[in-house]
Amino acid sequence: MNTAEKDKFNPDTRGRISAWLTKHKFSHRPLGYDYRGVEILQVKAEEWLSIAVALYAYGFNYLRSQCAYDATPGGSLVSVYHLTQMRDQPNQPEEICTKVFVSRANPKIPSVYWVWKSADFQERESYDMLGIIHRGHPYLRRILMPESWIGWPLRKDYVVPNFYELQDAY
Repeated sequence: MNTAEKDKFNPDTRGRISAWLTKHKFSHRPLGYDYRGVEILQVKAEEWLSIAVALYAYGFNYLRSQCAYDATPGGSLVSVYHLTQMRDQPNQPEEICTKVFVSRANPKIPSVYWVWKSADFQERESYDMLGIIHRGHPYLRRILMPESWIGWPLRKDYVVPNFYELQDAY
């Protein structure tokens, strides 16, 4: 592995997208690279919408996936966005991963539905399972659980109810 390839996987090295965001004065924190060499950025919730628009303008025109997880019991919730630059060129498209950490007490993140329409159902699932509120989403409602469900089933501190209601069993 040559020096350039080693730098690509060194978490202390600022990636190309991070350098571009820094040059344009967008607040973020580089988190290194994943196992495939995809650059990972940490973004504050209040900065997320402006950074999302900047990344779209940069060329990340496809939201490949959005997911969320509970980092630690009682700790932060994390919304993860995997973005891809779809080009006409046949070579490998560029990818980036952004992570938005929010507090459990106030889990609000701006919705990027108006930037990438594919965020629609994915943000709704993050809301339904973890209670992350995507402000500005046009139809933020439960998608998997019934509207009457209390709690957020994928949080690590979720207490499973001791009853199960049979609905539409027959």
